[in-house]
Amino acid sequence: MNKSYDAVVIGGGIIGSAIAYELAKSSNSVAIIEKNRVVGSGSTCNSCAIIRTHYSTLNGAALAKSNYPFWEDWSGYLEPAEGESLAAYREFGCIYTCFESNGYGRKLEDIANQLDIPYEVWTPSKMKANLPVISPGHYFPAKPADDPEFASSSGDMRYVLFFPKAGFISDPQLATQNIAAAASRNGADVIAGKRVVEIRRGNGRVEGIALDTGERIDSRIVVNASGPHSYKVNEMAGVCEGMNIATKALRVEVAHVPSPQGFDFEHLGLIGSDADIGGYWRPEVGNNILFGSEEPECDPLQWVDPDDYDTNLSEQARLQALRGAQRFPDMRVPNSVRGIVDLYDVSDDWIPIYDCSDLKGYYMAIGTSGNQFKNAPVVGMMMKALIDYCEAGNDHDSSPCQYDLPNMDFKLDMAFCSRKRIINRESSFSVVG
Repeated sequence: MNKSYDAVVIGGGIIGSAIAYELAKSSNSVAIIEKNRVVGSGSTCNSCAIIRTHYSTLNGAALAKSNYPFWEDWSGYLEPAEGESLAAYREFGCIYTCFESNGYGRKLEDIANQLDIPYEVWTPSKMKANLPVISPGHYFPAKPADDPEFASSSGDMRYVLFFPKAGFISDPQLATQNIAAAASRNGADVIAGKRVVEIRRGNGRVEGIALDTGERIDSRIVVNASGPHSYKVNEMAGVCEGMNIATKALRVEVAHVPSPQGFDFEHLGLIGSDADIGGYWRPEVGNNILFGSEEPECDPLQWVDPDDYDTNLSEQARLQALRGAQRFPDMRVPNSVRGIVDLYDVSDDWIPIYDCSDLKGYYMAIGTSGNQFKNAPVVGMMMKALIDYCEAGNDHDSSPCQYDLPNMDFKLDMAFCSRKRIINRESSFSVVG
């Protein structure tokens, strides 16, 4: 006899676990299917897990602000078991570099003013007073390391924006396991170490899944939250033709470089969203600085098969570290840079797809593009609302679900996250979102 659940969530990363948590809290029988042996051990575990409130779109920033209180009160969101080890949120604040090519940050200021997101305008001298090891130099556009102008600054930036509500989770896998444990306490089952090989359909509706073990699971609701494998799962479901926005897997690298000697960046540093050097940075354990990419035009993007890609660091990681040394000139970049390689699940416009599909009962929380870790708690709630809305007979495509974001007065039109939307030109088209 097949196992049967009210809902099956494919993917035990932070997004899938949060969706399962919300579904289970509503007395649904729920299964999380995770291909690895432990939840949170896919691309989520290597997330830089930056929590911030600035985004390139009004809806994106509203969603991020809505999530922020859940990270500040992680225990309140989870209602954990006594003695459970919980991931810790560390707040540092985030610098956003402003220069001519990004409109001197005026769009972000306008969004912040509309949503009452706190921010400050810092002059170069104030920035250096708050972070003495930083250089206010202006290096845009990002360049290859062999460019003769690589180390040349065209003067100092006029100012930067500082967003105090920003930090990170140093253990994203533990944060995911915290949510999965909360889902389990509410009755969800975690089925790990097994792959989905078929999305079962019948009479125009999803009927369940089949696993690589030969097991079949019945369910009238299936949610694709499989991260970089999302397009492969959609192909199984036969829903790609009904989508105007697609997803694919992007190979990415981050570098870990020791802080400038004599400075405790791990505890006294800041986070940077630094398109001026083509990347972002944040404090890292061991008194390191983590450097990631914001996909500058000069760097080719590496689209890969999520089941077959190179997991070794390349010169890209060292290039990102060298760009970091533009911002922190006393930092010494070793010849052999340490770091990690993993994948983003990237949509065509780097904005997620939180939507139903042309197959009834089949839903998607995909295209998270490296920038949605921070939004997991509310995405879980929003997907639960969307599923309820559609299962009640509403046509989300013609009359989109309107979701009241928690912790603020904002109604999110979920057409913003639709698979049928036109490409959103307000996006940064990068991990910034």
